[in-house]
Amino acid sequence: MSLLPGKYANVLLPLPIPGFFTYAIPPEMESTLIAGVRVVVQFGRKKLYTALVHSIHETNPGLSVKEILVQMDMLPIVNIRQFVFWEWLSEYYMCSMGEVMNAALPPALKLSSESRISLDPDFDRDYSRFNEREYNVITVLEQQKELSISDVSQITEQQRVIPLINSLIEKKAVRIYEDMIQRYTSKTEKFYNLAQIYRDDENALAAIIEYLERRAPRQYEILINLLHYLDLRNHPENGIPKSLLISEIKSADGALRSLVEKGLLEVTEQNVSRLDKHEAVQSVSDIELTEHQQEAFTKIREHFTNQKPVLLHGITSSGKTEIYIKLIEETLKAGFQVLYLLPEIALTTQIISRLRKFFGDVAGVYHSRFGESERAEVWNKVASWQAAAGGQAVSHSVILGARSAIFLPFSKLGLIIIDEEHDTSYKQYDPSPRYNARDAAIYLAKQHNAKVLLGSATPAIESYFNAKTGKYVLVSLEKRYGNMMLPEISVVNLKEATRLKQMKSHFTPALINELEKALERNEQVILFQNRRGFALRLECNLCHYMPQCRHCDVTLIYHKKENHLRCHYCGYKEPIPPHCPKCHNKELNLIGFGTEKIEEELSLIYPDIRIARMDIDTTRSKFAHQRIITDFEIGKTDVLTGTQMVSKGLDFDNVSLVGILSADNMISFPDFRSFERSYQLMAQVSGRAGRKNKQGKVIIQTRNPKHPVINFVIENNYEGMYRHQIAERQIFNYPPFSRLLKISLKHKEPEPLNLAAYELAGKLKKVFPKQVLGPEYPVVSRIKNYFIKEILIKLSRDKNLARNKEHISEIIKDFMRTTSNKQIRVITDVDPM
Repeated sequence: MSLLPGKYANVLLPLPIPGFFTYAIPPEMESTLIAGVRVVVQFGRKKLYTALVHSIHETNPGLSVKEILVQMDMLPIVNIRQFVFWEWLSEYYMCSMGEVMNAALPPALKLSSESRISLDPDFDRDYSRFNEREYNVITVLEQQKELSISDVSQITEQQRVIPLINSLIEKKAVRIYEDMIQRYTSKTEKFYNLAQIYRDDENALAAIIEYLERRAPRQYEILINLLHYLDLRNHPENGIPKSLLISEIKSADGALRSLVEKGLLEVTEQNVSRLDKHEAVQSVSDIELTEHQQEAFTKIREHFTNQKPVLLHGITSSGKTEIYIKLIEETLKAGFQVLYLLPEIALTTQIISRLRKFFGDVAGVYHSRFGESERAEVWNKVASWQAAAGGQAVSHSVILGARSAIFLPFSKLGLIIIDEEHDTSYKQYDPSPRYNARDAAIYLAKQHNAKVLLGSATPAIESYFNAKTGKYVLVSLEKRYGNMMLPEISVVNLKEATRLKQMKSHFTPALINELEKALERNEQVILFQNRRGFALRLECNLCHYMPQCRHCDVTLIYHKKENHLRCHYCGYKEPIPPHCPKCHNKELNLIGFGTEKIEEELSLIYPDIRIARMDIDTTRSKFAHQRIITDFEIGKTDVLTGTQMVSKGLDFDNVSLVGILSADNMISFPDFRSFERSYQLMAQVSGRAGRKNKQGKVIIQTRNPKHPVINFVIENNYEGMYRHQIAERQIFNYPPFSRLLKISLKHKEPEPLNLAAYELAGKLKKVFPKQVLGPEYPVVSRIKNYFIKEILIKLSRDKNLARNKEHISEIIKDFMRTTSNKQIRVITDVDPM
């Protein structure tokens, strides 16, 4: 604790608590501590945290403050611009800066604190006071000196060990402390080089080669390999990495060790990158833009001078990526960084391979499927980025990433590309901050005075409205690349096909016919069903009982591969019951279908074709996306079936047919955006059909063929869909004519939740009498044992938005002061999707 005059640091902690916390700077850190570095501080009685230094000052806080324990960095890992960006995010999305920090920093740059116990120095060793489990813990501690909580659990064979530890603390047998765990360490590798004596004396080297060839063939092979690579790499001072040196030599470790022991080789341990190396193999000048692309490219460059975001509305397969690559090259030549955002990790696989053809290592990738240390390494590369002389771009000048890439420590951003800008995956749902990366990136660009390009074949209605009303600039690209034709779209009435008993599993005759034609021509097919799993529910055919999740208000979905019922909200699983638990009837029917069932049915109809499935269940591992997409791209797969992942901007030359198995679950979803999203999904997945000089075909199966959204998709009429929806939204005052703010209240019991929800809604309606809707139960009214009620507030888009949000924050704080409401969880979501 310190009360003396000196320097103090305001630090940011990764906690949902507003504001900064002041700590004293120890004398030994006064000359080195700067804003943006990480420090270790104690918060509360025992807990240790990684904090970020925000500012340094000499203002005595007037009370005793703790000292900073450890300075972790000598150079900042976060810059001043980032702190300003985080502050805007916390204000706009109504959360704490600590929550933003927690989301922004890669996990490996955050130290974690683990509780450990050790014997109390004053322990009197009177063992008669302890029960058997306590005695077992003490005897192990006498040998090992310290134990983690999980160690204690193993020793006692109990999951709940905190009461036992508290008992030992009360008996003054042990003490508890926090041990900091460093999660990021540099990757190292052994490098080998010729010993200096053999580098200087060719005769000595020749003699040893001759000796080893006769007496130690494995050592001879390694030495010859080393000389080959040294020569190939122009004799680097640091030598050759072990992985390269013995990549083709079996059981080489012993021979390598002998060469070092004999003094023939020198070995050093060196830091190496975890990131793959890539070389550019093509020049951007090789890209020849069509007349329409060139016109759009020229307009975009002209409009960039206005410092307004540009919305590129280019129909599917219009060649937006070629325009992006040209703009990236110009930005790099001017000495700036580029951020290229994509909504889905699946999309990065195809796009990064295209970018690296032109930019090599200059293009880097950042997303959550990377390992913790890989993400930390990309972060450090961006943090240490400096423009090279002569306009030569350096490694990771271009970052391709999903939404979390907006948090990287850019110092000189020149261009942000937001591809597929309409996609809801740009929105973060849980945990806080519940930000939209598209909107946040536009603010980030303003900070850097950078240009913004949003691209989509089916823009978000809000974005198109902004372009129509002058907030953005609209550039259109209405022709497909290379004069490719738009696909021919046919609609098939599922109700009629079912009535006439024409269905083959879940396929209409029209879809089966076109699928067989495509396969006969060795062309590929994409089948889209926006539900994963095998069957949507299991149902008793007598009493209509359906197994429900124990923790959520949803029906369990059947997954055949694992042969269990699963909740898609909380992950709860249970086996298939042998009979109905309610009436004991043994006839249970599987109702509905998901991607897993489509995959199985197709393999039964066509046992010889190669089918792949792309949904959350098949893409959990790090390289799963890449493997599925690459196999389809090179023709190892005939049919790709999947959820909306298959609709998102993927380009495959040989796809001639797209089948939408059921359009109805999209159209009928109870949300004011369902019309827009149905159009976007169907138009996007339809755009995968047809490439080069071949017109593709799309079959849409639906029970409602005359629905207006279906007609807009058939006509490829985005403008008509926009006009239809914008008129409706204006009547009901939905975005873009208002800003939405959703407040969710959660409690494990429905009664206190209802009382609290009506109380909060009442307080809000006093200030916003005509703008508050609810409280209402959402479509899924209980998730993970918590009942949910929602209040929706429609705020005007005027300058009072920030003040109105402050009012709402104050009302919520006042509401939470009531004792009965302290058990209610309140979640605020600005611009919910």
